[in-house]
Amino acid sequence: MTSQTTIDKTGPGDKAPATPSDPTPVKGLRGHPWLTLITVAVGVMMVALDGTIVAIANPAIATDLKANLAEVQWITNAYFLALAVSLITAGKLGDRFGHRQTFLIGVVGFAAASGAIGLSDSIAAVIVFRVFQGLFGALLMPAALGLLRATFPAEKLNMAIGIWGMVIGASTAGGPILGGVLVEHVNWQSVFFINVPVGILAVVLGLLILTDHRAENAPRSFDILGIALLSGAMFCLVWALIKAPEWGWGDGQTWTFIVASVVGFALFAFWEKRVREPLIPLALFRSIPLSAGVVLMVLMAIAFMGGLFFVTFYLQNVHGMSPIDAGLHLLPLTGMMIVGSPLAGAMITKFGPRLPLALGMACTALAMYGMSTLETDTGSGVMSLWFALLGLGLAPVMVGATEVIVGNAPMELSGVAGGLQQAAMQIGGSLGTAVLGAVMASKVDSDLPGNWAEAGLPPLTPEQEAQAAEAVQQGAAPVAPGTPDAIAGKITDVAHDTFISGMSLASLVAAGVAAVAVLVAFLTKRGENAEAGAGAAHI
Repeated sequence: MTSQTTIDKTGPGDKAPATPSDPTPVKGLRGHPWLTLITVAVGVMMVALDGTIVAIANPAIATDLKANLAEVQWITNAYFLALAVSLITAGKLGDRFGHRQTFLIGVVGFAAASGAIGLSDSIAAVIVFRVFQGLFGALLMPAALGLLRATFPAEKLNMAIGIWGMVIGASTAGGPILGGVLVEHVNWQSVFFINVPVGILAVVLGLLILTDHRAENAPRSFDILGIALLSGAMFCLVWALIKAPEWGWGDGQTWTFIVASVVGFALFAFWEKRVREPLIPLALFRSIPLSAGVVLMVLMAIAFMGGLFFVTFYLQNVHGMSPIDAGLHLLPLTGMMIVGSPLAGAMITKFGPRLPLALGMACTALAMYGMSTLETDTGSGVMSLWFALLGLGLAPVMVGATEVIVGNAPMELSGVAGGLQQAAMQIGGSLGTAVLGAVMASKVDSDLPGNWAEAGLPPLTPEQEAQAAEAVQQGAAPVAPGTPDAIAGKITDVAHDTFISGMSLASLVAAGVAAVAVLVAFLTKRGENAEAGAGAAHI
């Protein structure tokens, strides 16, 4: 049976009629909207922090557990893979069993997995428990959005999502600072142990405050085959993106997984049109604003995560900053996201999402262009200007695209919509890192031999040149021990200049992606179902 979703047709500025699913005034702790926001923010903070805080701990983990580079990379890849593959299914679980229960299970599991990593004495155990972190994080994130959607009235939803986005942005950008302090002054285990008390606090608050709002038309069954097809397609896509830098974009293995993902998505779409209660009703994507919101989130993540990926190498390896100093230099980005997210929520509530989203992506494009002009001797003031502009641009996009996706979905699919939003961001981040990484690698491979020869340095063998290029892609100078200072200085200059040329090109590509997103932003509009709730759709 083909699914159908009926969407209430109100204009972007119109107020939809109230329904029984609208949030009602509450007294006391249970179900209080702003206390609900605080509760889900505490849980979401754990997951957002973990996305960046662990990167600072990786070198210490490698030394303590005697892990090689490939094993250390899997500390990040295992978490990301589990998270990306599970998000939409986890959102459906919340729609089926209730977002309160799903959120609490996610918090408990994430905190427990974090504690287990801190107690691990082998790299294999760390990787296994990182998978569990990803799975439980996937339960937690869409449930948080589902709770906000069900708890806040439409006129305050944008502000709530703005504060939610502020927490994610601040936690993501603050991860390197907190991680640097913990690793430097305590140990790498503390990076994971810190999630345990935070998790306990989130559970206590959740038990006291959170309440379930189940839509009348909530799903009653599971689309098992749909889950398997979507999970398999997502796995193949993310796996290809993770392994492409190692295998090469032209390698048969890379394209085998890409083709497998395309086939998987096609089979998933075919099946979803025929199942009674599909995992994702494809009629959702008939909503142009919702589809535009998903595309916008992907493009934003490509530009932001892909472009910012090289900034950490730039700060630490080119400017020689410590992890803590590098994190402090990113405070303008963090600060503008903290300030800008609630303001963006207020602007979107008053003017609708189109203009704030377009302006946000325009600021992002300008910031990425500015970052393409950074040099080896660029001062902190200039860097701070571009980082602050980037934070100012990202804030309305994080808030607005999330509201567009979640607000244009029926209430009974708010978990799936939250999963779509997070999955789009994860896929975009992976695409950005992979594609812009390939741009960087191509530029370095093209420029390094000529720059090396122009500096009058001794010729390299093909193997030495490949090793040097790999180091330069991260902004490091391939100086062998015992190299005379004069030659070491030339090698460092060549490495940094070549890295800067690669980062500049990658930043320009990111700016182009952000510019395309400006056009996509004009296809969005205020969530039509923000107040229509469960009564506005049926499957």
